[in-house]
Amino acid sequence: MMPTTSFRLLHDARACKERYRFLAKALGGIKAYGVNTPITLLQILDINGFDDALWALRACDDAETFSRLLVCDYAEHVLHIFEAEYPDDYRPREAIAVSRRYARGEATDAELSAAWSAAWSAEGSAAGAAAWSAAEAAAEAAAGAAAWAAAWAAERQWQEARLRELLEGGKSDV
Repeated sequence: MMPTTSFRLLHDARACKERYRFLAKALGGIKAYGVNTPITLLQILDINGFDDALWALRACDDAETFSRLLVCDYAEHVLHIFEAEYPDDYRPREAIAVSRRYARGEATDAELSAAWSAAWSAEGSAAGAAAWSAAEAAAEAAAGAAAWAAAWAAERQWQEARLRELLEGGKSDV
């Protein structure tokens, strides 16, 4: 199901006035469009862009499952980075799996909490290990910054493409 919102829901969620007005103008005005007329997340993505579409999920009454599964897709897409450094640590992968089951009503609150506690513990272990290599990383900062920026841009591009695929009805767990 495609998440939808409305001008009323966006307003009630305290959408940024500038971006709210931009969307309203693109849709022909609030009065003409209708304050309670559904606005799909795909419309927001097309008109206002990726950041606004992600933000607008909070103003969609029907988006909890979609949001949870989307976040699982995003986390799983970069999981290989963690697993390359910690190949025997399955806690983040398990947390993603439990989160997917939870979104579908197949896992309990307690299971979700336990999985995420374990994942955060794994993240803490990774952060501690990373601190030891900070001095080495400082020597490579200039090249690293450029590589990081390129990787960040590529990841955002992938995330936007994945969101669009899901909204356009592509194959997914959502």
